[in-house]
Amino acid sequence: MTEQGFHTVFLPLADTFYRIAFYILESEADAEDAVQQTFLKLWENRAQLDQVRQPKAYGISILRNLCMDRIRAKKHLMFPAALPEQESPSGQDDEFDSRERLDMVLEAVKSLPDRQREVLLLRTVDGLSYDEIAERTGLSRLSLRVLLSRARSKIKVLR
Repeated sequence: MTEQGFHTVFLPLADTFYRIAFYILESEADAEDAVQQTFLKLWENRAQLDQVRQPKAYGISILRNLCMDRIRAKKHLMFPAALPEQESPSGQDDEFDSRERLDMVLEAVKSLPDRQREVLLLRTVDGLSYDEIAERTGLSRLSLRVLLSRARSKIKVLR
């Protein structure tokens, strides 16, 4: 599918995609991310899109699957194995709590898919710009934003 064809067929579906994603995810930010992921996935598979007979249904099925993946990922991270079994005594040092929290975040970062972890570390630890990361990884700015969004949403549960 050409770029013009993509703009003509799929981009007008953005509002429909957003409403469906919002209905499933119940979050504006997550819905926007899911729609962005959907368009990214469609664009990456544009060579096969000319064979699709019902573009709206095809896009919605991709969107629904991405939304369900997000829900599953949130449920998985809501109960990390590293959570303490019992509450700390009230006299516990704040430094210990901070260290424990840091360990949980590091474990969450380690559990991210390779690409998400790489982009997150390049952005947050190395402080690289999107352009620098794109140059280093060969990914587009849009792909970087999607990967960062996914990584941050998986880790956000621990905040």
